[in-house]
Amino acid sequence: MLADLENLGVNFVVAKKVKSNATTPEYFLVCGLGSLGQQAVIALKRFGVPVLAIEQQEVTRYEVPDFPDLLEQLIIGDCAYEPTLRQLDWSACRAAILTTSTDQVNIETALLIRQRNVQTRLVVRSSKENLNQLLCEQLGNFIAYDPLELPAYAYALAALGSETLGFFKLEDQWLHVVSQSLPPHHPWLSQSHLYELTKKTRRILAHRSPGQSWSSQFYQLDTTIRLQPYDEIIYIELVDYWSRQSQRTTKGIALNPSLSASPATLAPTTLTQINQHPSSRQCFLPVFTRPFWRHRYHQIRQWLGDRPVIMLAAVVIFILFSLGTLLLYTSLTEISLPSAFYGTAVLLLGGYGDLFENLEQAKQNRWLLQPMSLLLTLAGTGAVGILYALLTENLLARQFSLMPRRVNFPAENHVVIVGFGRVGQRVARIFQEWRQGFVCITLTGNLSRLQQEGIPLIREALPDCLTSAKLTKAKSILVVTDEDLVNLEVALLTQKLNPSAELIIRTNKTGLSNSLMGLLPQAKVLDVYCLAAEVFVGAAFGENIINLFQMDDKTVLVTEYEIEVQDTLVGLLIGEAAYGYGVMPILYQQAQQPNLLYFPSDDIILRPGDRLVVLATIEGLKKIETQDRRPKTWRITIESVRNEDSAFEGANILSRISGCPLKQARQAMAEAPQTVVTPLYHPQALRLVRDLKKIQVQSRLTQLTPAIGLNSTIQ
Repeated sequence: MLADLENLGVNFVVAKKVKSNATTPEYFLVCGLGSLGQQAVIALKRFGVPVLAIEQQEVTRYEVPDFPDLLEQLIIGDCAYEPTLRQLDWSACRAAILTTSTDQVNIETALLIRQRNVQTRLVVRSSKENLNQLLCEQLGNFIAYDPLELPAYAYALAALGSETLGFFKLEDQWLHVVSQSLPPHHPWLSQSHLYELTKKTRRILAHRSPGQSWSSQFYQLDTTIRLQPYDEIIYIELVDYWSRQSQRTTKGIALNPSLSASPATLAPTTLTQINQHPSSRQCFLPVFTRPFWRHRYHQIRQWLGDRPVIMLAAVVIFILFSLGTLLLYTSLTEISLPSAFYGTAVLLLGGYGDLFENLEQAKQNRWLLQPMSLLLTLAGTGAVGILYALLTENLLARQFSLMPRRVNFPAENHVVIVGFGRVGQRVARIFQEWRQGFVCITLTGNLSRLQQEGIPLIREALPDCLTSAKLTKAKSILVVTDEDLVNLEVALLTQKLNPSAELIIRTNKTGLSNSLMGLLPQAKVLDVYCLAAEVFVGAAFGENIINLFQMDDKTVLVTEYEIEVQDTLVGLLIGEAAYGYGVMPILYQQAQQPNLLYFPSDDIILRPGDRLVVLATIEGLKKIETQDRRPKTWRITIESVRNEDSAFEGANILSRISGCPLKQARQAMAEAPQTVVTPLYHPQALRLVRDLKKIQVQSRLTQLTPAIGLNSTIQ
């Protein structure tokens, strides 16, 4: 068989087999060992799972030393060729990650794999959005990503500065991840403990004191720490998107408000505040409602306020119209009130001659009627002139709106995007959505078409274009061209011209990333394929990766779980999942229910069919996958109960927070002092002590095993 294929010119041989058993249950397959494929293999090995790979040609140089040793089996051949796939036992293949550089090859391979195993999870590299959606509906258990667009949010967020770490949308709600330093005058210092910063719309992710480093573990912090000046915290909060859009600079370029606004500025607005924002209401209010007409009234009032001449002319015409109608009705015999009204309208439209004979026959107030009629004719001529001017203004405005718009280039405090490929274009779209001022620099592309879309774009030689983009006054420089050497050149130039600006560099190879971090220690070097690989691997385990951002050199994945019957999360309290696996729950939806709970309570029990969205690192996803939950090391002792009401409420609180049976909780309250057998995580135990104290139940904590930085007994 192999000889026949070689005669046909097909390169199909088993090049290396590290281990003899290539059919280990639940193995993962990676097709394509380019930069993305190699990073995917490395991320998979963190989970400790067997990994097999298919590569079309023998790779002479890997980005990671001893890379072939990470593989259970390496096959050289075309992954889209059916005889290549026959070498594998598809009954044991849990997921296939298809990362070749050609979309067609990846999709063809996915179709062949689905014919062999309908259960294998397919994670495909593809930029064909419509085709990806159709294949997802047809194949099932299929998901596709474009690796060049996945890290766009991470690049955009890095360009905003050190305060904004993440900004993404879940359903209709925006969430903001912020790194906040606490100067001595900061209002949060009045809340002495870290747990007091937790609100319904805010959760604390990390904390560090001056001179200390961030914890190596995600979402593992001691909430009893007392806040001190210059402490630094990272938190996530719900924000109102319209309040972000409405903030603009004096030059007309909107900037991301999180860079200069206090946390209170970004707090969620009330319903009244949202209704007061015109742009958030005008498209959704029914016509026959009081808010709709109130909104229209404010619009007309503002329009007239910008045109005082029209306002004055309208008032004068109304007064003259009323006086003219009254004068004609009282002066002319045998004329009705409607006839007087229409006669006044004729005079205003310049029809003095049409009524001249009637005016001459007037027997009363003739001395006043003729001058008044002449005045009405002159006023009407002026009103018609103003009306023509308004129509001309409207027509010209519509004509100019069809012409290419003149793009405004920001003068300062903007982001310079060098490179306008797929990554640069995606970042530009994100900045447009966030109303962040930016300038793009490109060496190719249709400038007229792009500038017609409102994108400020410069196409010049490299040194000149940096000057035209006002690099010296920019706050951030984002270098995202497809060429690593061009990125290096631009990075060195910008470091010389504006060393104080944030410098973010895209790389396509891990080795170059490490070298640049040593050469430019102040710059943020982000490997596009390293970021994308963690998303591909997370998706390979069946999770939906919604978004990602960087937090202290860790990639945090916004991950969605649809909890199934055999899931490792079934039956756990949300608090147990959070503190046991090191993930941060941000959205919960009960099965078959429309209501969404942002920052859900720790006391909700997870059941099959529930939906849970969490912030997690790749290590957190690994722990959930392998059910590697941290042990509970704290117990609570009930010391005294004030009265029967306290005992009743205390038992309910104890059962709800700890998850112990209600009967056991009531027994502990009745037999105080009594130690509850059910162990707890430290944040759960601290919250339980505080809640019991509010209803006059005294309790204390006892640590089962020593833990660094935690007291053995807390009351």
